[in-house]
Parts: sequence; structure tokens; C-alpha cells
Amino acid sequence: MIDPCSLQTKPLLSVDEALAKIKTAIQPIMASERVALKNALGRVLSEDIHSPINIPYDRNSAMDGYALSSVDIDFHQPFTLTLAGTSFAGKPYQNTLQTGHCVRIFTGAVVPDGADSVIMQEQVELDDAYITFPAACKASQNIREAGEDIQKNGLLCADKKKLTAADLGLLAAAGIVDVPVRRKLTIAFFSTGDELTSLGHPLTPGKIYDSNRYTLAGLLNDPCHNLVDLGLIPDDKGLLEENLKQAAENNDLIITTGGASVGDADYIHEILAKIGEVNFWKVAIKPGKPLAFGKIGACYFFGLPGNPVSTMVTFQQLVAPALRQLSGAAEVKPLRFLATCTTPLKKMPGRQEFLRGIFSQDHDRAFVVASAGRQGADSLSSMSRANCYIVLPAESKGVTAGEKVWVEPFCVLI
Repeated sequence: MIDPCSLQTKPLLSVDEALAKIKTAIQPIMASERVALKNALGRVLSEDIHSPINIPYDRNSAMDGYALSSVDIDFHQPFTLTLAGTSFAGKPYQNTLQTGHCVRIFTGAVVPDGADSVIMQEQVELDDAYITFPAACKASQNIREAGEDIQKNGLLCADKKKLTAADLGLLAAAGIVDVPVRRKLTIAFFSTGDELTSLGHPLTPGKIYDSNRYTLAGLLNDPCHNLVDLGLIPDDKGLLEENLKQAAENNDLIITTGGASVGDADYIHEILAKIGEVNFWKVAIKPGKPLAFGKIGACYFFGLPGNPVSTMVTFQQLVAPALRQLSGAAEVKPLRFLATCTTPLKKMPGRQEFLRGIFSQDHDRAFVVASAGRQGADSLSSMSRANCYIVLPAESKGVTAGEKVWVEPFCVLI
């Protein structure tokens, strides 16, 4: 679609088209290493992991109660059994359960041989060594069978899985000590712009502080990444070219912010075309149109726009999926759901727009969303307040209050 805000007549690449180009261009890393399970959170598995044991390992009780055999018992009327002993968690009852007997059992304890039912303790009456059970008890309940969750040799976690806390617990339950994972990505990043000042130095007229590098460091904070902060580089074509060449020799990916537009001092696209290859430049996305993607030697490159919100939007929508693919992780589509917009939203057709929003639930538990405030590409304050993007398609001409819109929550973007 043509962007009416641009003098160009050539259609811009849509977000989906840009994602497709990235997907085609990027080859996942294949090298792997073994890491201790305790250090594997957030890492990407490089092969399937199967269980060497049944989970649960033994038949065990799902609650505190009394284990018994339902054979020869009429559950339609009360009955009394002799208490033969106790099965504790970690200290099983050692004998086979005999007819007419029951065993006191605790949650997680091994169910004795011969028992097929556990009756919860709240249902029974105790009289020394005799336990009376009421009518209408149910047989064959409250027992977890061996291998009920995962059978021996069953799949625990699949190749390309990015390991979560639950995954670590599951692997630990199977006795897995270490796991094979893809090696970490090495990512270099820097900011460009003569207008930027590093933190700790006073501002002078026309200068602003370099916020993008701190935003990027936060967005890139991931167990799969080794980060190389190359700092702040001025708008010097020779200096930028030299830094990009050196960074490309030692990293899997380079990310820059600023210098990707069409100003006289915006050199990134020109340098990329000279020392590498440009896959695409400019995307029909707002904020964030001036974005370059390509390669320098074996190193992938993203040149993000300099406006702070543009940096965040383009990273989350285009760079984050690329990083998942490069790290070998399985593809994850962003979660989006419909919500009622409670504030009017202005938009010109031409680019897919990602507005900062605040979603919540009304008194009927229905999802509603409102603008988080000023939507300028420089406005980090509204990004800080927001908890989602309001995603408007390229052809949208704006939204009136009460319309349904697509909402993409921040919590699952990366």
C-alpha cells in the first residue's frame, strides 16, 4: 500500500511481507552445548528429551486417607476394616494388603500392593484399630498410576522448546541432570546520531540523552543472548562503516538505532549496501517506517529508526521473531484478541499502526482498551503507561469509541 505521508510512489513492504522475507533469509544456528538443568531456564533445546522413568515413578495417593482393596466390599452400605499400618510419603508400607484390612496413607505415598482405592480421611470414623467407611464410597479413586503423567521413554520436551520454569520442573522430575541447548547468540548493538549525549554528561542545546541503547539492552535481555554494547557512534560515515565491519566479524547479529532514514546524515542504508547486502528498507509500519534489514558477511543486520517508540515497535514486531528463529526456537505467533475501544483513534490509511493502549476488563469482565495517551514516535511516557498495542490495519481510517479493535498485550511479545 502507498503511504500518503511519503513522496514515494512505490508501495511499501507490509509488516507480513517483511516478516516473510526475514523468515526466508535467516538460518537458525545449529551449534549446541550441554548445560546444567539449573542454568537452562530460557534456553532453546537442540533435541527431543525423553523420560528415563515413569512419572509418577510409583502408584501413589492423591490425598490423605485410607488405602484398601475394593474386592468383596459392598460399597452400597457401611463397612469396617482393620488398620494394618501406615504408608508415609517417602516411607512406604512394606507388606501386601490383606483382605479386610486398610492402610493409613498420606498424599504422595506409595499405594500398597493389593490396594486399588483411597478413601479420603474426612469420610471415615476411627475406633482404635478399626476404620468405618460410610455407604456410597467410591472404589478405584484417588490413586495416581505409575506413568500416568509421562510414561518411561515418553517425550518430556521437544526440540526447539524454549525452556520455562515448568519445563525445568518436569525435567527434574524425570531425573534429568543436564540438557542439550543451542549456543547463545552474540548480538552487538549501538546508537547513532550527533544529537545524542551519553548519560552522565550535561545536555547542551540541540542534544538529547541516548535512551535507545538502554531500551535495546532491556529488550535483548534473554538467556539465549550474549550482548555486546558498542556504545554511541556519531554520524560519521567512515567511523560507522569501520564499526559495522568489525562488529560483523565477531557477532551473529548487529542492531543499530538511528541513521536509517533519508536525512543527509543518515548513512546506515548506504553503508549496508556498500559492505553487505540490503534485503529490504522501509516497511509500512507506524511508528517505524525507516527500517533496514540485511547482512554483512555472515552477520545479520537490523537498522532500526531513531525515535524511541519506533525502536521498540520495530524491535518487537520484526526483530524479536527474527531472534527466535535465529536462536533455533519454535515460531510463536503474537497473541491478539478483540476488545472494545473506549477512546476515538485517529489514523491515515497506508501503514499498519501500533498504538499504545491500556487494556482491562469492565464490570461484565469484557475486554476494553483505551489510548495510553500521546502517540508520537518520541513519546516514551505513553509507552511506559501502556500494557498493549492497539493494532490497526493499513487500510483503517481511524476508530470511533465503541468499535472493536485488535489488542496485542506486551507480556507475550518477546
